Amino acid sequence: MTPFSLVYPIHVLAALVWVGGMFFAWMVLRPAAMKALDGPGRLTLWVEVFQGFFRWVWGAVILLPVTGVGMLHLQHIAFDNAPRYVQVMMGLYVVMTALFIRIQALMLPELRTAVQANDWPEGAAVLGRIRKVVGFNLLVGVVLVAVAAARPSF
Repeated sequence: MTPFSLVYPIHVLAALVWVGGMFFAWMVLRPAAMKALDGPGRLTLWVEVFQGFFRWVWGAVILLPVTGVGMLHLQHIAFDNAPRYVQVMMGLYVVMTALFIRIQALMLPELRTAVQANDWPEGAAVLGRIRKVVGFNLLVGVVLVAVAAARPSF
């Protein structure tokens, strides 16, 4: 077993947690919550979901560059000589991370404040904005996964 074969699965699992979690939230949890819960219940649920899911996303945010750079290093490849698909993946990672931090640092506190104040219309408006950012981030993540899947082997 090579060091690369130990690092690569960690990298893939971190991406799976992040992108797969967004896919589940967008495609399964959101429609179910809309059917099963009233507005206040739905908003309260999302505050809790984001809090739990974002712990995992922070793990992915840390593991992805560490394992990605580790794989480059193990292959004796410098950033400037990295294959184009690796450079694209790195750029898309930066975009995804920036969108995640926007939600975590700016939008989630607004949602939490609205829910704590029982300001359901404001909470719904913030959740709607978060939904759009998550949807865009999911699209970026799907493109990133497609680039990774279509890549030539190291």
